[in-house]
Amino acid sequence: MEVVAVHQISPDQVIFFTWHFITISATLVYTWIIMAILVIGSLVITRNLSSGRKMSRWQNLMEVIVSAIRSEIKEIVGEGGDFYFPFIGTLFLFILLSNLLTFVPGYVAPTSSLTTTAALAILVFFAVPIFGIAKQGVIEYLKEYFRPNFIFFPFHVMGEISRTLSLAVRLFGNMMSHEKVIAILLSVTPLLFPVAMQALGLLIGILQAYIFVVLTMVYIAAATQSHEGAGHKPKVHKTT
Repeated sequence: MEVVAVHQISPDQVIFFTWHFITISATLVYTWIIMAILVIGSLVITRNLSSGRKMSRWQNLMEVIVSAIRSEIKEIVGEGGDFYFPFIGTLFLFILLSNLLTFVPGYVAPTSSLTTTAALAILVFFAVPIFGIAKQGVIEYLKEYFRPNFIFFPFHVMGEISRTLSLAVRLFGNMMSHEKVIAILLSVTPLLFPVAMQALGLLIGILQAYIFVVLTMVYIAAATQSHEGAGHKPKVHKTT
């Protein structure tokens, strides 16, 4: 067993346990913690659901979150958005909770690790064609890669890869840089300014979770609508 604490750029570099080829890093531990919170929280909240006016505060909170996610999906993807809700909702809640817990002492957001953000981006990379094929069929979906003619096939493929890289690097860069700035401020400035920056960091964490899932929904909307187009066009949000 080995515990290593180093000045790290990524939580991947903080190793809690090693045994032969098995390595448990801070990224893995905090990811397990986030998943445990989500699973246990969902079981507790849904244990005594009520359809009447008297609801628990947790059920009210979850209904607000679920309604907001469904509304956003419908606005971007159009009708039938509930089909994508489990995937989009899980992505959003995982990233959101990962980012919001940064105020806990000693915690490092898994999303400040490139391995985590890359894994999330890869999930999107595979989910988009799966949803596209489910909606349009294999032949119709694959035709999109050869429009307006076959010469554009490699450019479409490069576009898929580049947007996957963009998803991973954007989330990683924003979360990693925020955590490092906070750590520097805590070491060189009084308490008040870092607290203000921590509050701003929570806002950034919420925004980054929102941006990630909005871009995912835009990609899904583009993949599930034929080239000729249905009546609904995906709403594209300006993001930075």
